[in-house]
Amino acid sequence: MKDYKIVIDAGHGGTDPGASGNGIIEKDLTLEISNYMYNKLKDLGIPVKITRTTDETLTPTERVNKVLDAYGNSSDVIVVSNHINAGGGEGAEVIYALRNNATLPNLILSELEDEGQIIRKAYQRRLPSNTSKDYYFMQRNTGDTQSITVEYGFLDNAKDAQKLKDNYIDYADAVIRALLEYTGYSNEANTYTVKKGDSLWSIAKKFNVTVNEIKELNNLTTNNLSIGQVLKIPTTEKEVVGNTYVVKSGDTLYSIASKYGVSVNEIKDLNNLTNNTLTIGKSLIIPTKSEVNDTNTYIVKSGDTLYSIAIRYNTTVDNLKSLNNLATNTLSLGQVLKVPTKVVIDTNKDNIYTVKSGDTLYSIANKYGVSVNDIKQVNNLTTNTLSVGQNLIIPTTLDEVIYIVKRGDNLYSIANKYNTTVDSIKQKNNLTSNLLSIGQTLII
Repeated sequence: MKDYKIVIDAGHGGTDPGASGNGIIEKDLTLEISNYMYNKLKDLGIPVKITRTTDETLTPTERVNKVLDAYGNSSDVIVVSNHINAGGGEGAEVIYALRNNATLPNLILSELEDEGQIIRKAYQRRLPSNTSKDYYFMQRNTGDTQSITVEYGFLDNAKDAQKLKDNYIDYADAVIRALLEYTGYSNEANTYTVKKGDSLWSIAKKFNVTVNEIKELNNLTTNNLSIGQVLKIPTTEKEVVGNTYVVKSGDTLYSIASKYGVSVNEIKDLNNLTNNTLTIGKSLIIPTKSEVNDTNTYIVKSGDTLYSIAIRYNTTVDNLKSLNNLATNTLSLGQVLKVPTKVVIDTNKDNIYTVKSGDTLYSIANKYGVSVNDIKQVNNLTTNTLSVGQNLIIPTTLDEVIYIVKRGDNLYSIANKYNTTVDSIKQKNNLTSNLLSIGQTLII
């Protein structure tokens, strides 16, 4: 069997957004898919690299150089370039290089079909000016590698776009399964292939187990390892201690949320996660069903204080301390507090406004559609005097959030974070394009 290496390419990026439509921006969704695939393959111990992990601009030459610099120019290097199609069609297709055969592309399409996606075709395309060359640069300029482009669906087809938003992780897993079948690598989430520099101690730490547990499971009598050796990794029956969960190889936020009957957003909110990427050994706080559904409990998150929670629930610090028999103001991450049942405002960190020169309480209140008294009450202000740089909490109702655009944000990622659509955000904020600027205020 060849010693295959894999390079994952997230199509487009930075100033090149790719196609967009139905709440999807191609560069963002390809990055989500690519990061997920990269982390999953890496966790399985498979040699893998990725062209970009952030929203950065890559020229065709830079992208090709990253591919060839990853593992060299060799036929045992598989390049998977992730893209989303446009043009009004429906379903998935795979483009492969003239130098390669259709075995892997057809495996990918077969796995995608098993996930419920419509299948179009696996095909090659020739350069009209020189039919001996590939049409697309990702196939034409990547040497002897096995270079394929996966088009997961059509974002300008409403039905396909919804399937992409609902199932893109499943589609990514389908491609991973095809890669594993083609390369012969193991898909066992509880195995690990030893790499250069590994030790039993480093592997045990990575998977949150002990050296002795690994040795016992693999019948090892010494601590010596060899590169390429496949180890069984012990798992524990009880993964949740209290309301914490330790991430294992193969886990995703979706699989963990499904396992415990909660939503991905509830886990992300509780653990202050800004994306869906997980690392093995990371401890997550899992909200229980009773905590999710019971409106008179609150689980403490990073950055919370009794004061901020009291403001959120329109009560006082003393009342919270009395309800919870607290002797001090000290809180711990994951602590469950009893709170008044009626939530009046949402003091999400995105609802913070920093006073600028020329601001007044009236101008700020007018900007956010609230009253001066609302702002004064939430911030315990006794006068209308403001100072430049002062942070104000902007009160909102629970069905409306004020969000300040940060570096790296786009409409798709913000819509995904708040479980809404790009079109809804654009309509609410009278936006005519998808372009955002850092510091811009959006009503969600």
